[in-house]
Parts: sequence; structure tokens; C-alpha cells
Amino acid sequence: MPDEVSSHPSRRTVVGGGLAVGAAVAAGPYLSKTSAEATPAADAMRRLSLTVNGERLKLAVDPRSSLLDTLRDEVGVTGPKKGCNQGACGACTVLLDGRRVLSCLTFAVLHDGQEVTTVEGIAEGDRLHPVQQAFMDHDAFQCGFCTSGQIMSAVALLEEEQPGIAKERIPEAMSGNLCRCAAYCNIRDAITSASETVAKGR
Repeated sequence: MPDEVSSHPSRRTVVGGGLAVGAAVAAGPYLSKTSAEATPAADAMRRLSLTVNGERLKLAVDPRSSLLDTLRDEVGVTGPKKGCNQGACGACTVLLDGRRVLSCLTFAVLHDGQEVTTVEGIAEGDRLHPVQQAFMDHDAFQCGFCTSGQIMSAVALLEEEQPGIAKERIPEAMSGNLCRCAAYCNIRDAITSASETVAKGR
């Protein structure tokens, strides 16, 4: 005689069904969007003029695009890195009219007419910037992912702290740039060395 089938659903069935319904409700707005809705229409794009590493550019960008995404996806500059995309790691640091900024936290359209400098734009021909050279000389990087942001932040720091920066000030002044490989000692040595080189050249 076959076992009698219970008319009451099991706990597993109830929990599983609830999860499935919840997922469907949460995903509904996204699944219902067509590709046309996900991509801005041509008339929604914003005209933008930026000078990137000395080159004047005319761009049409999504008004929701960050400066970081615009530099990487539209301009093709890959020095600034997308690390946390929340402004916590500093890998996306660039200079905006000479000031260091986290490019993942600002919209590109807010900077029409401004000048952006990335790590690709600080050398003079084949001659590296003193900070770049110091990073090479002091092995101030390991995986290299954070290096461009570290260098750009250090370049701005040396302009902020003229004629030179005390080594004790560097950890605080560079606290917005994280190195997951923990090459901090070498980074500090590199910035101290670059500071001395820049001070001599002034």
C-alpha cells in the first residue's frame, strides 16, 4: 500500500517558494527593461570638452558617466584604475586643474572645459617625472594596480607641500591611497626622494 501523501507542504517547499517569489519581484524592474531603455538615447547624451594630458577633446557622454569611466571607456586612457569604485582606495586618482581628485566619485559632465592629467601625461617625452623615477628607483610597487593613483597623488602632494615634505607627514598626506601589497615603506621612501629632487630643481 503506497504511503499516504501529506496535504501540508514541507518547510523546504515553503522557504524555497518564498525565495523564488522574492527574487522574481526584485528582478522584475530590471528584466522588464529593454536594451533601448538601458542605453541612453542619442539626444540624452551631453556634449563635453576636456583637455586630457594636453589634448583638447570633444566628447558626447552619458550624463551618468563618472570621470573615471569617461577617461577609460571614451578617451582610452587606462592609467586610472577602477578599484573600489567608492572613493576608498585611491587607484583612480587624477589631477583636475592641478588638484588631485578621485575620478570615480565625480560625473564627467561637471568638468566641462577643465584639464585632466593622468599618469600618462606627467613625463616629459622620454624623461620620467621625478615621482615616476623615484618609484622605479625604490621599488615602490608590487602588483602595480594602485601605482598610477599613488603617483598622481604624490605629484599633487609635492605641489601642495613646497618646498618639500617631511617624511613623517607622508603617511597622513597619502592616506587616501591604499596599497593592498603593503609596499608603504618603499612608497614613502620614493616620495621623500622625489620631494628632494623637486626641491632642488626649484
